[in-house]
Amino acid sequence: MKRIIGTFIFGALFSSQVFAGYAVVVHPENTSEIDYQLVKRIFLGKETAFSNGEVATVLTHSPDSALRVEFDEAVLQRRTAAVDADWSKLVFTGRGTMPKTVSSDQEMIELILQNKNAIGFIDTSSVNSDVKVVKID
Repeated sequence: MKRIIGTFIFGALFSSQVFAGYAVVVHPENTSEIDYQLVKRIFLGKETAFSNGEVATVLTHSPDSALRVEFDEAVLQRRTAAVDADWSKLVFTGRGTMPKTVSSDQEMIELILQNKNAIGFIDTSSVNSDVKVVKID
């Protein structure tokens, strides 16, 4: 019985790491202090700048992307439709600009390389030396 419980606990802990398949990324020259709370506030449109005062450019994946759904639920703790609705309200009231939607991790990386103030997320398998990974745990 102990072995079954131990196996279940180990499997649950291991699988939670496997499902965390996204990495928040910024330009390698971004020296801002970025933590989980700032990432969450930026991606929800509640914060517009990094800790160094530079205005953040938010990049996201399309709403039908499994990676986007995972990110929204795990990091933002919201459903993707609710996140999009919140952004629509911010845009409508003039208090925000809708995040740019990308169709692939490669496009995300290219846009981050072009803009030192861009922030986005990619699949962990797409991480390379072109971007800086933000630790948010």
